[in-house]
Amino acid sequence: MTVHIALLRGINVGGKNKIKMADLRDALAAIGLEDVQTYIQSGNILFTSDEDEQTLRSRIEQRIEEVFGLPIRVIIRTADEMRRIAANCPFSAEQLAAAAASEQGESLYVSMMLEEPLSDRLEKLQAFVSEEELCHCEGRDLYLLFYQSIRNSKLAVKAEKLGVHSTVRNWNTVNKLVALANAMEAVK
Repeated sequence: MTVHIALLRGINVGGKNKIKMADLRDALAAIGLEDVQTYIQSGNILFTSDEDEQTLRSRIEQRIEEVFGLPIRVIIRTADEMRRIAANCPFSAEQLAAAAASEQGESLYVSMMLEEPLSDRLEKLQAFVSEEELCHCEGRDLYLLFYQSIRNSKLAVKAEKLGVHSTVRNWNTVNKLVALANAMEAVK
């Protein structure tokens, strides 16, 4: 059985699309997903299954709509894919240290996309890269580094308009999901 991580977009944000994690775990266990666990309230679900990504995504999205009445997009990565994301940060130690020193809070994020964005859209995104806002796309994953807050970032806004469904997680969450996936695999 493969450990998968389902990342829900836009739940429990600003009082909208509220889903209790216990209810979500129960709903997904009821459709046959095994070892279901969640991490924080923003919709990070770890589980095991032998089904392929497209089937899992469809089943999870359908179940969330049935049970909670919400049309939520789901991005899925395997534990191996999430480990690769964490291991392949494209930014240098110096860049990360400089961003951490100038930023209040998180500075490194990964936008995980349903599919690779078109190259012309990525080229347009490069116009918003600056000394204070950097990005690097690796397949379906877009790494974002901010020396200032993500909240007022033009790059972050434009990254949302790449024409593919995505959801963003900060670097701490990425690494925590890797640790949780590793722990799940160790038990198997």
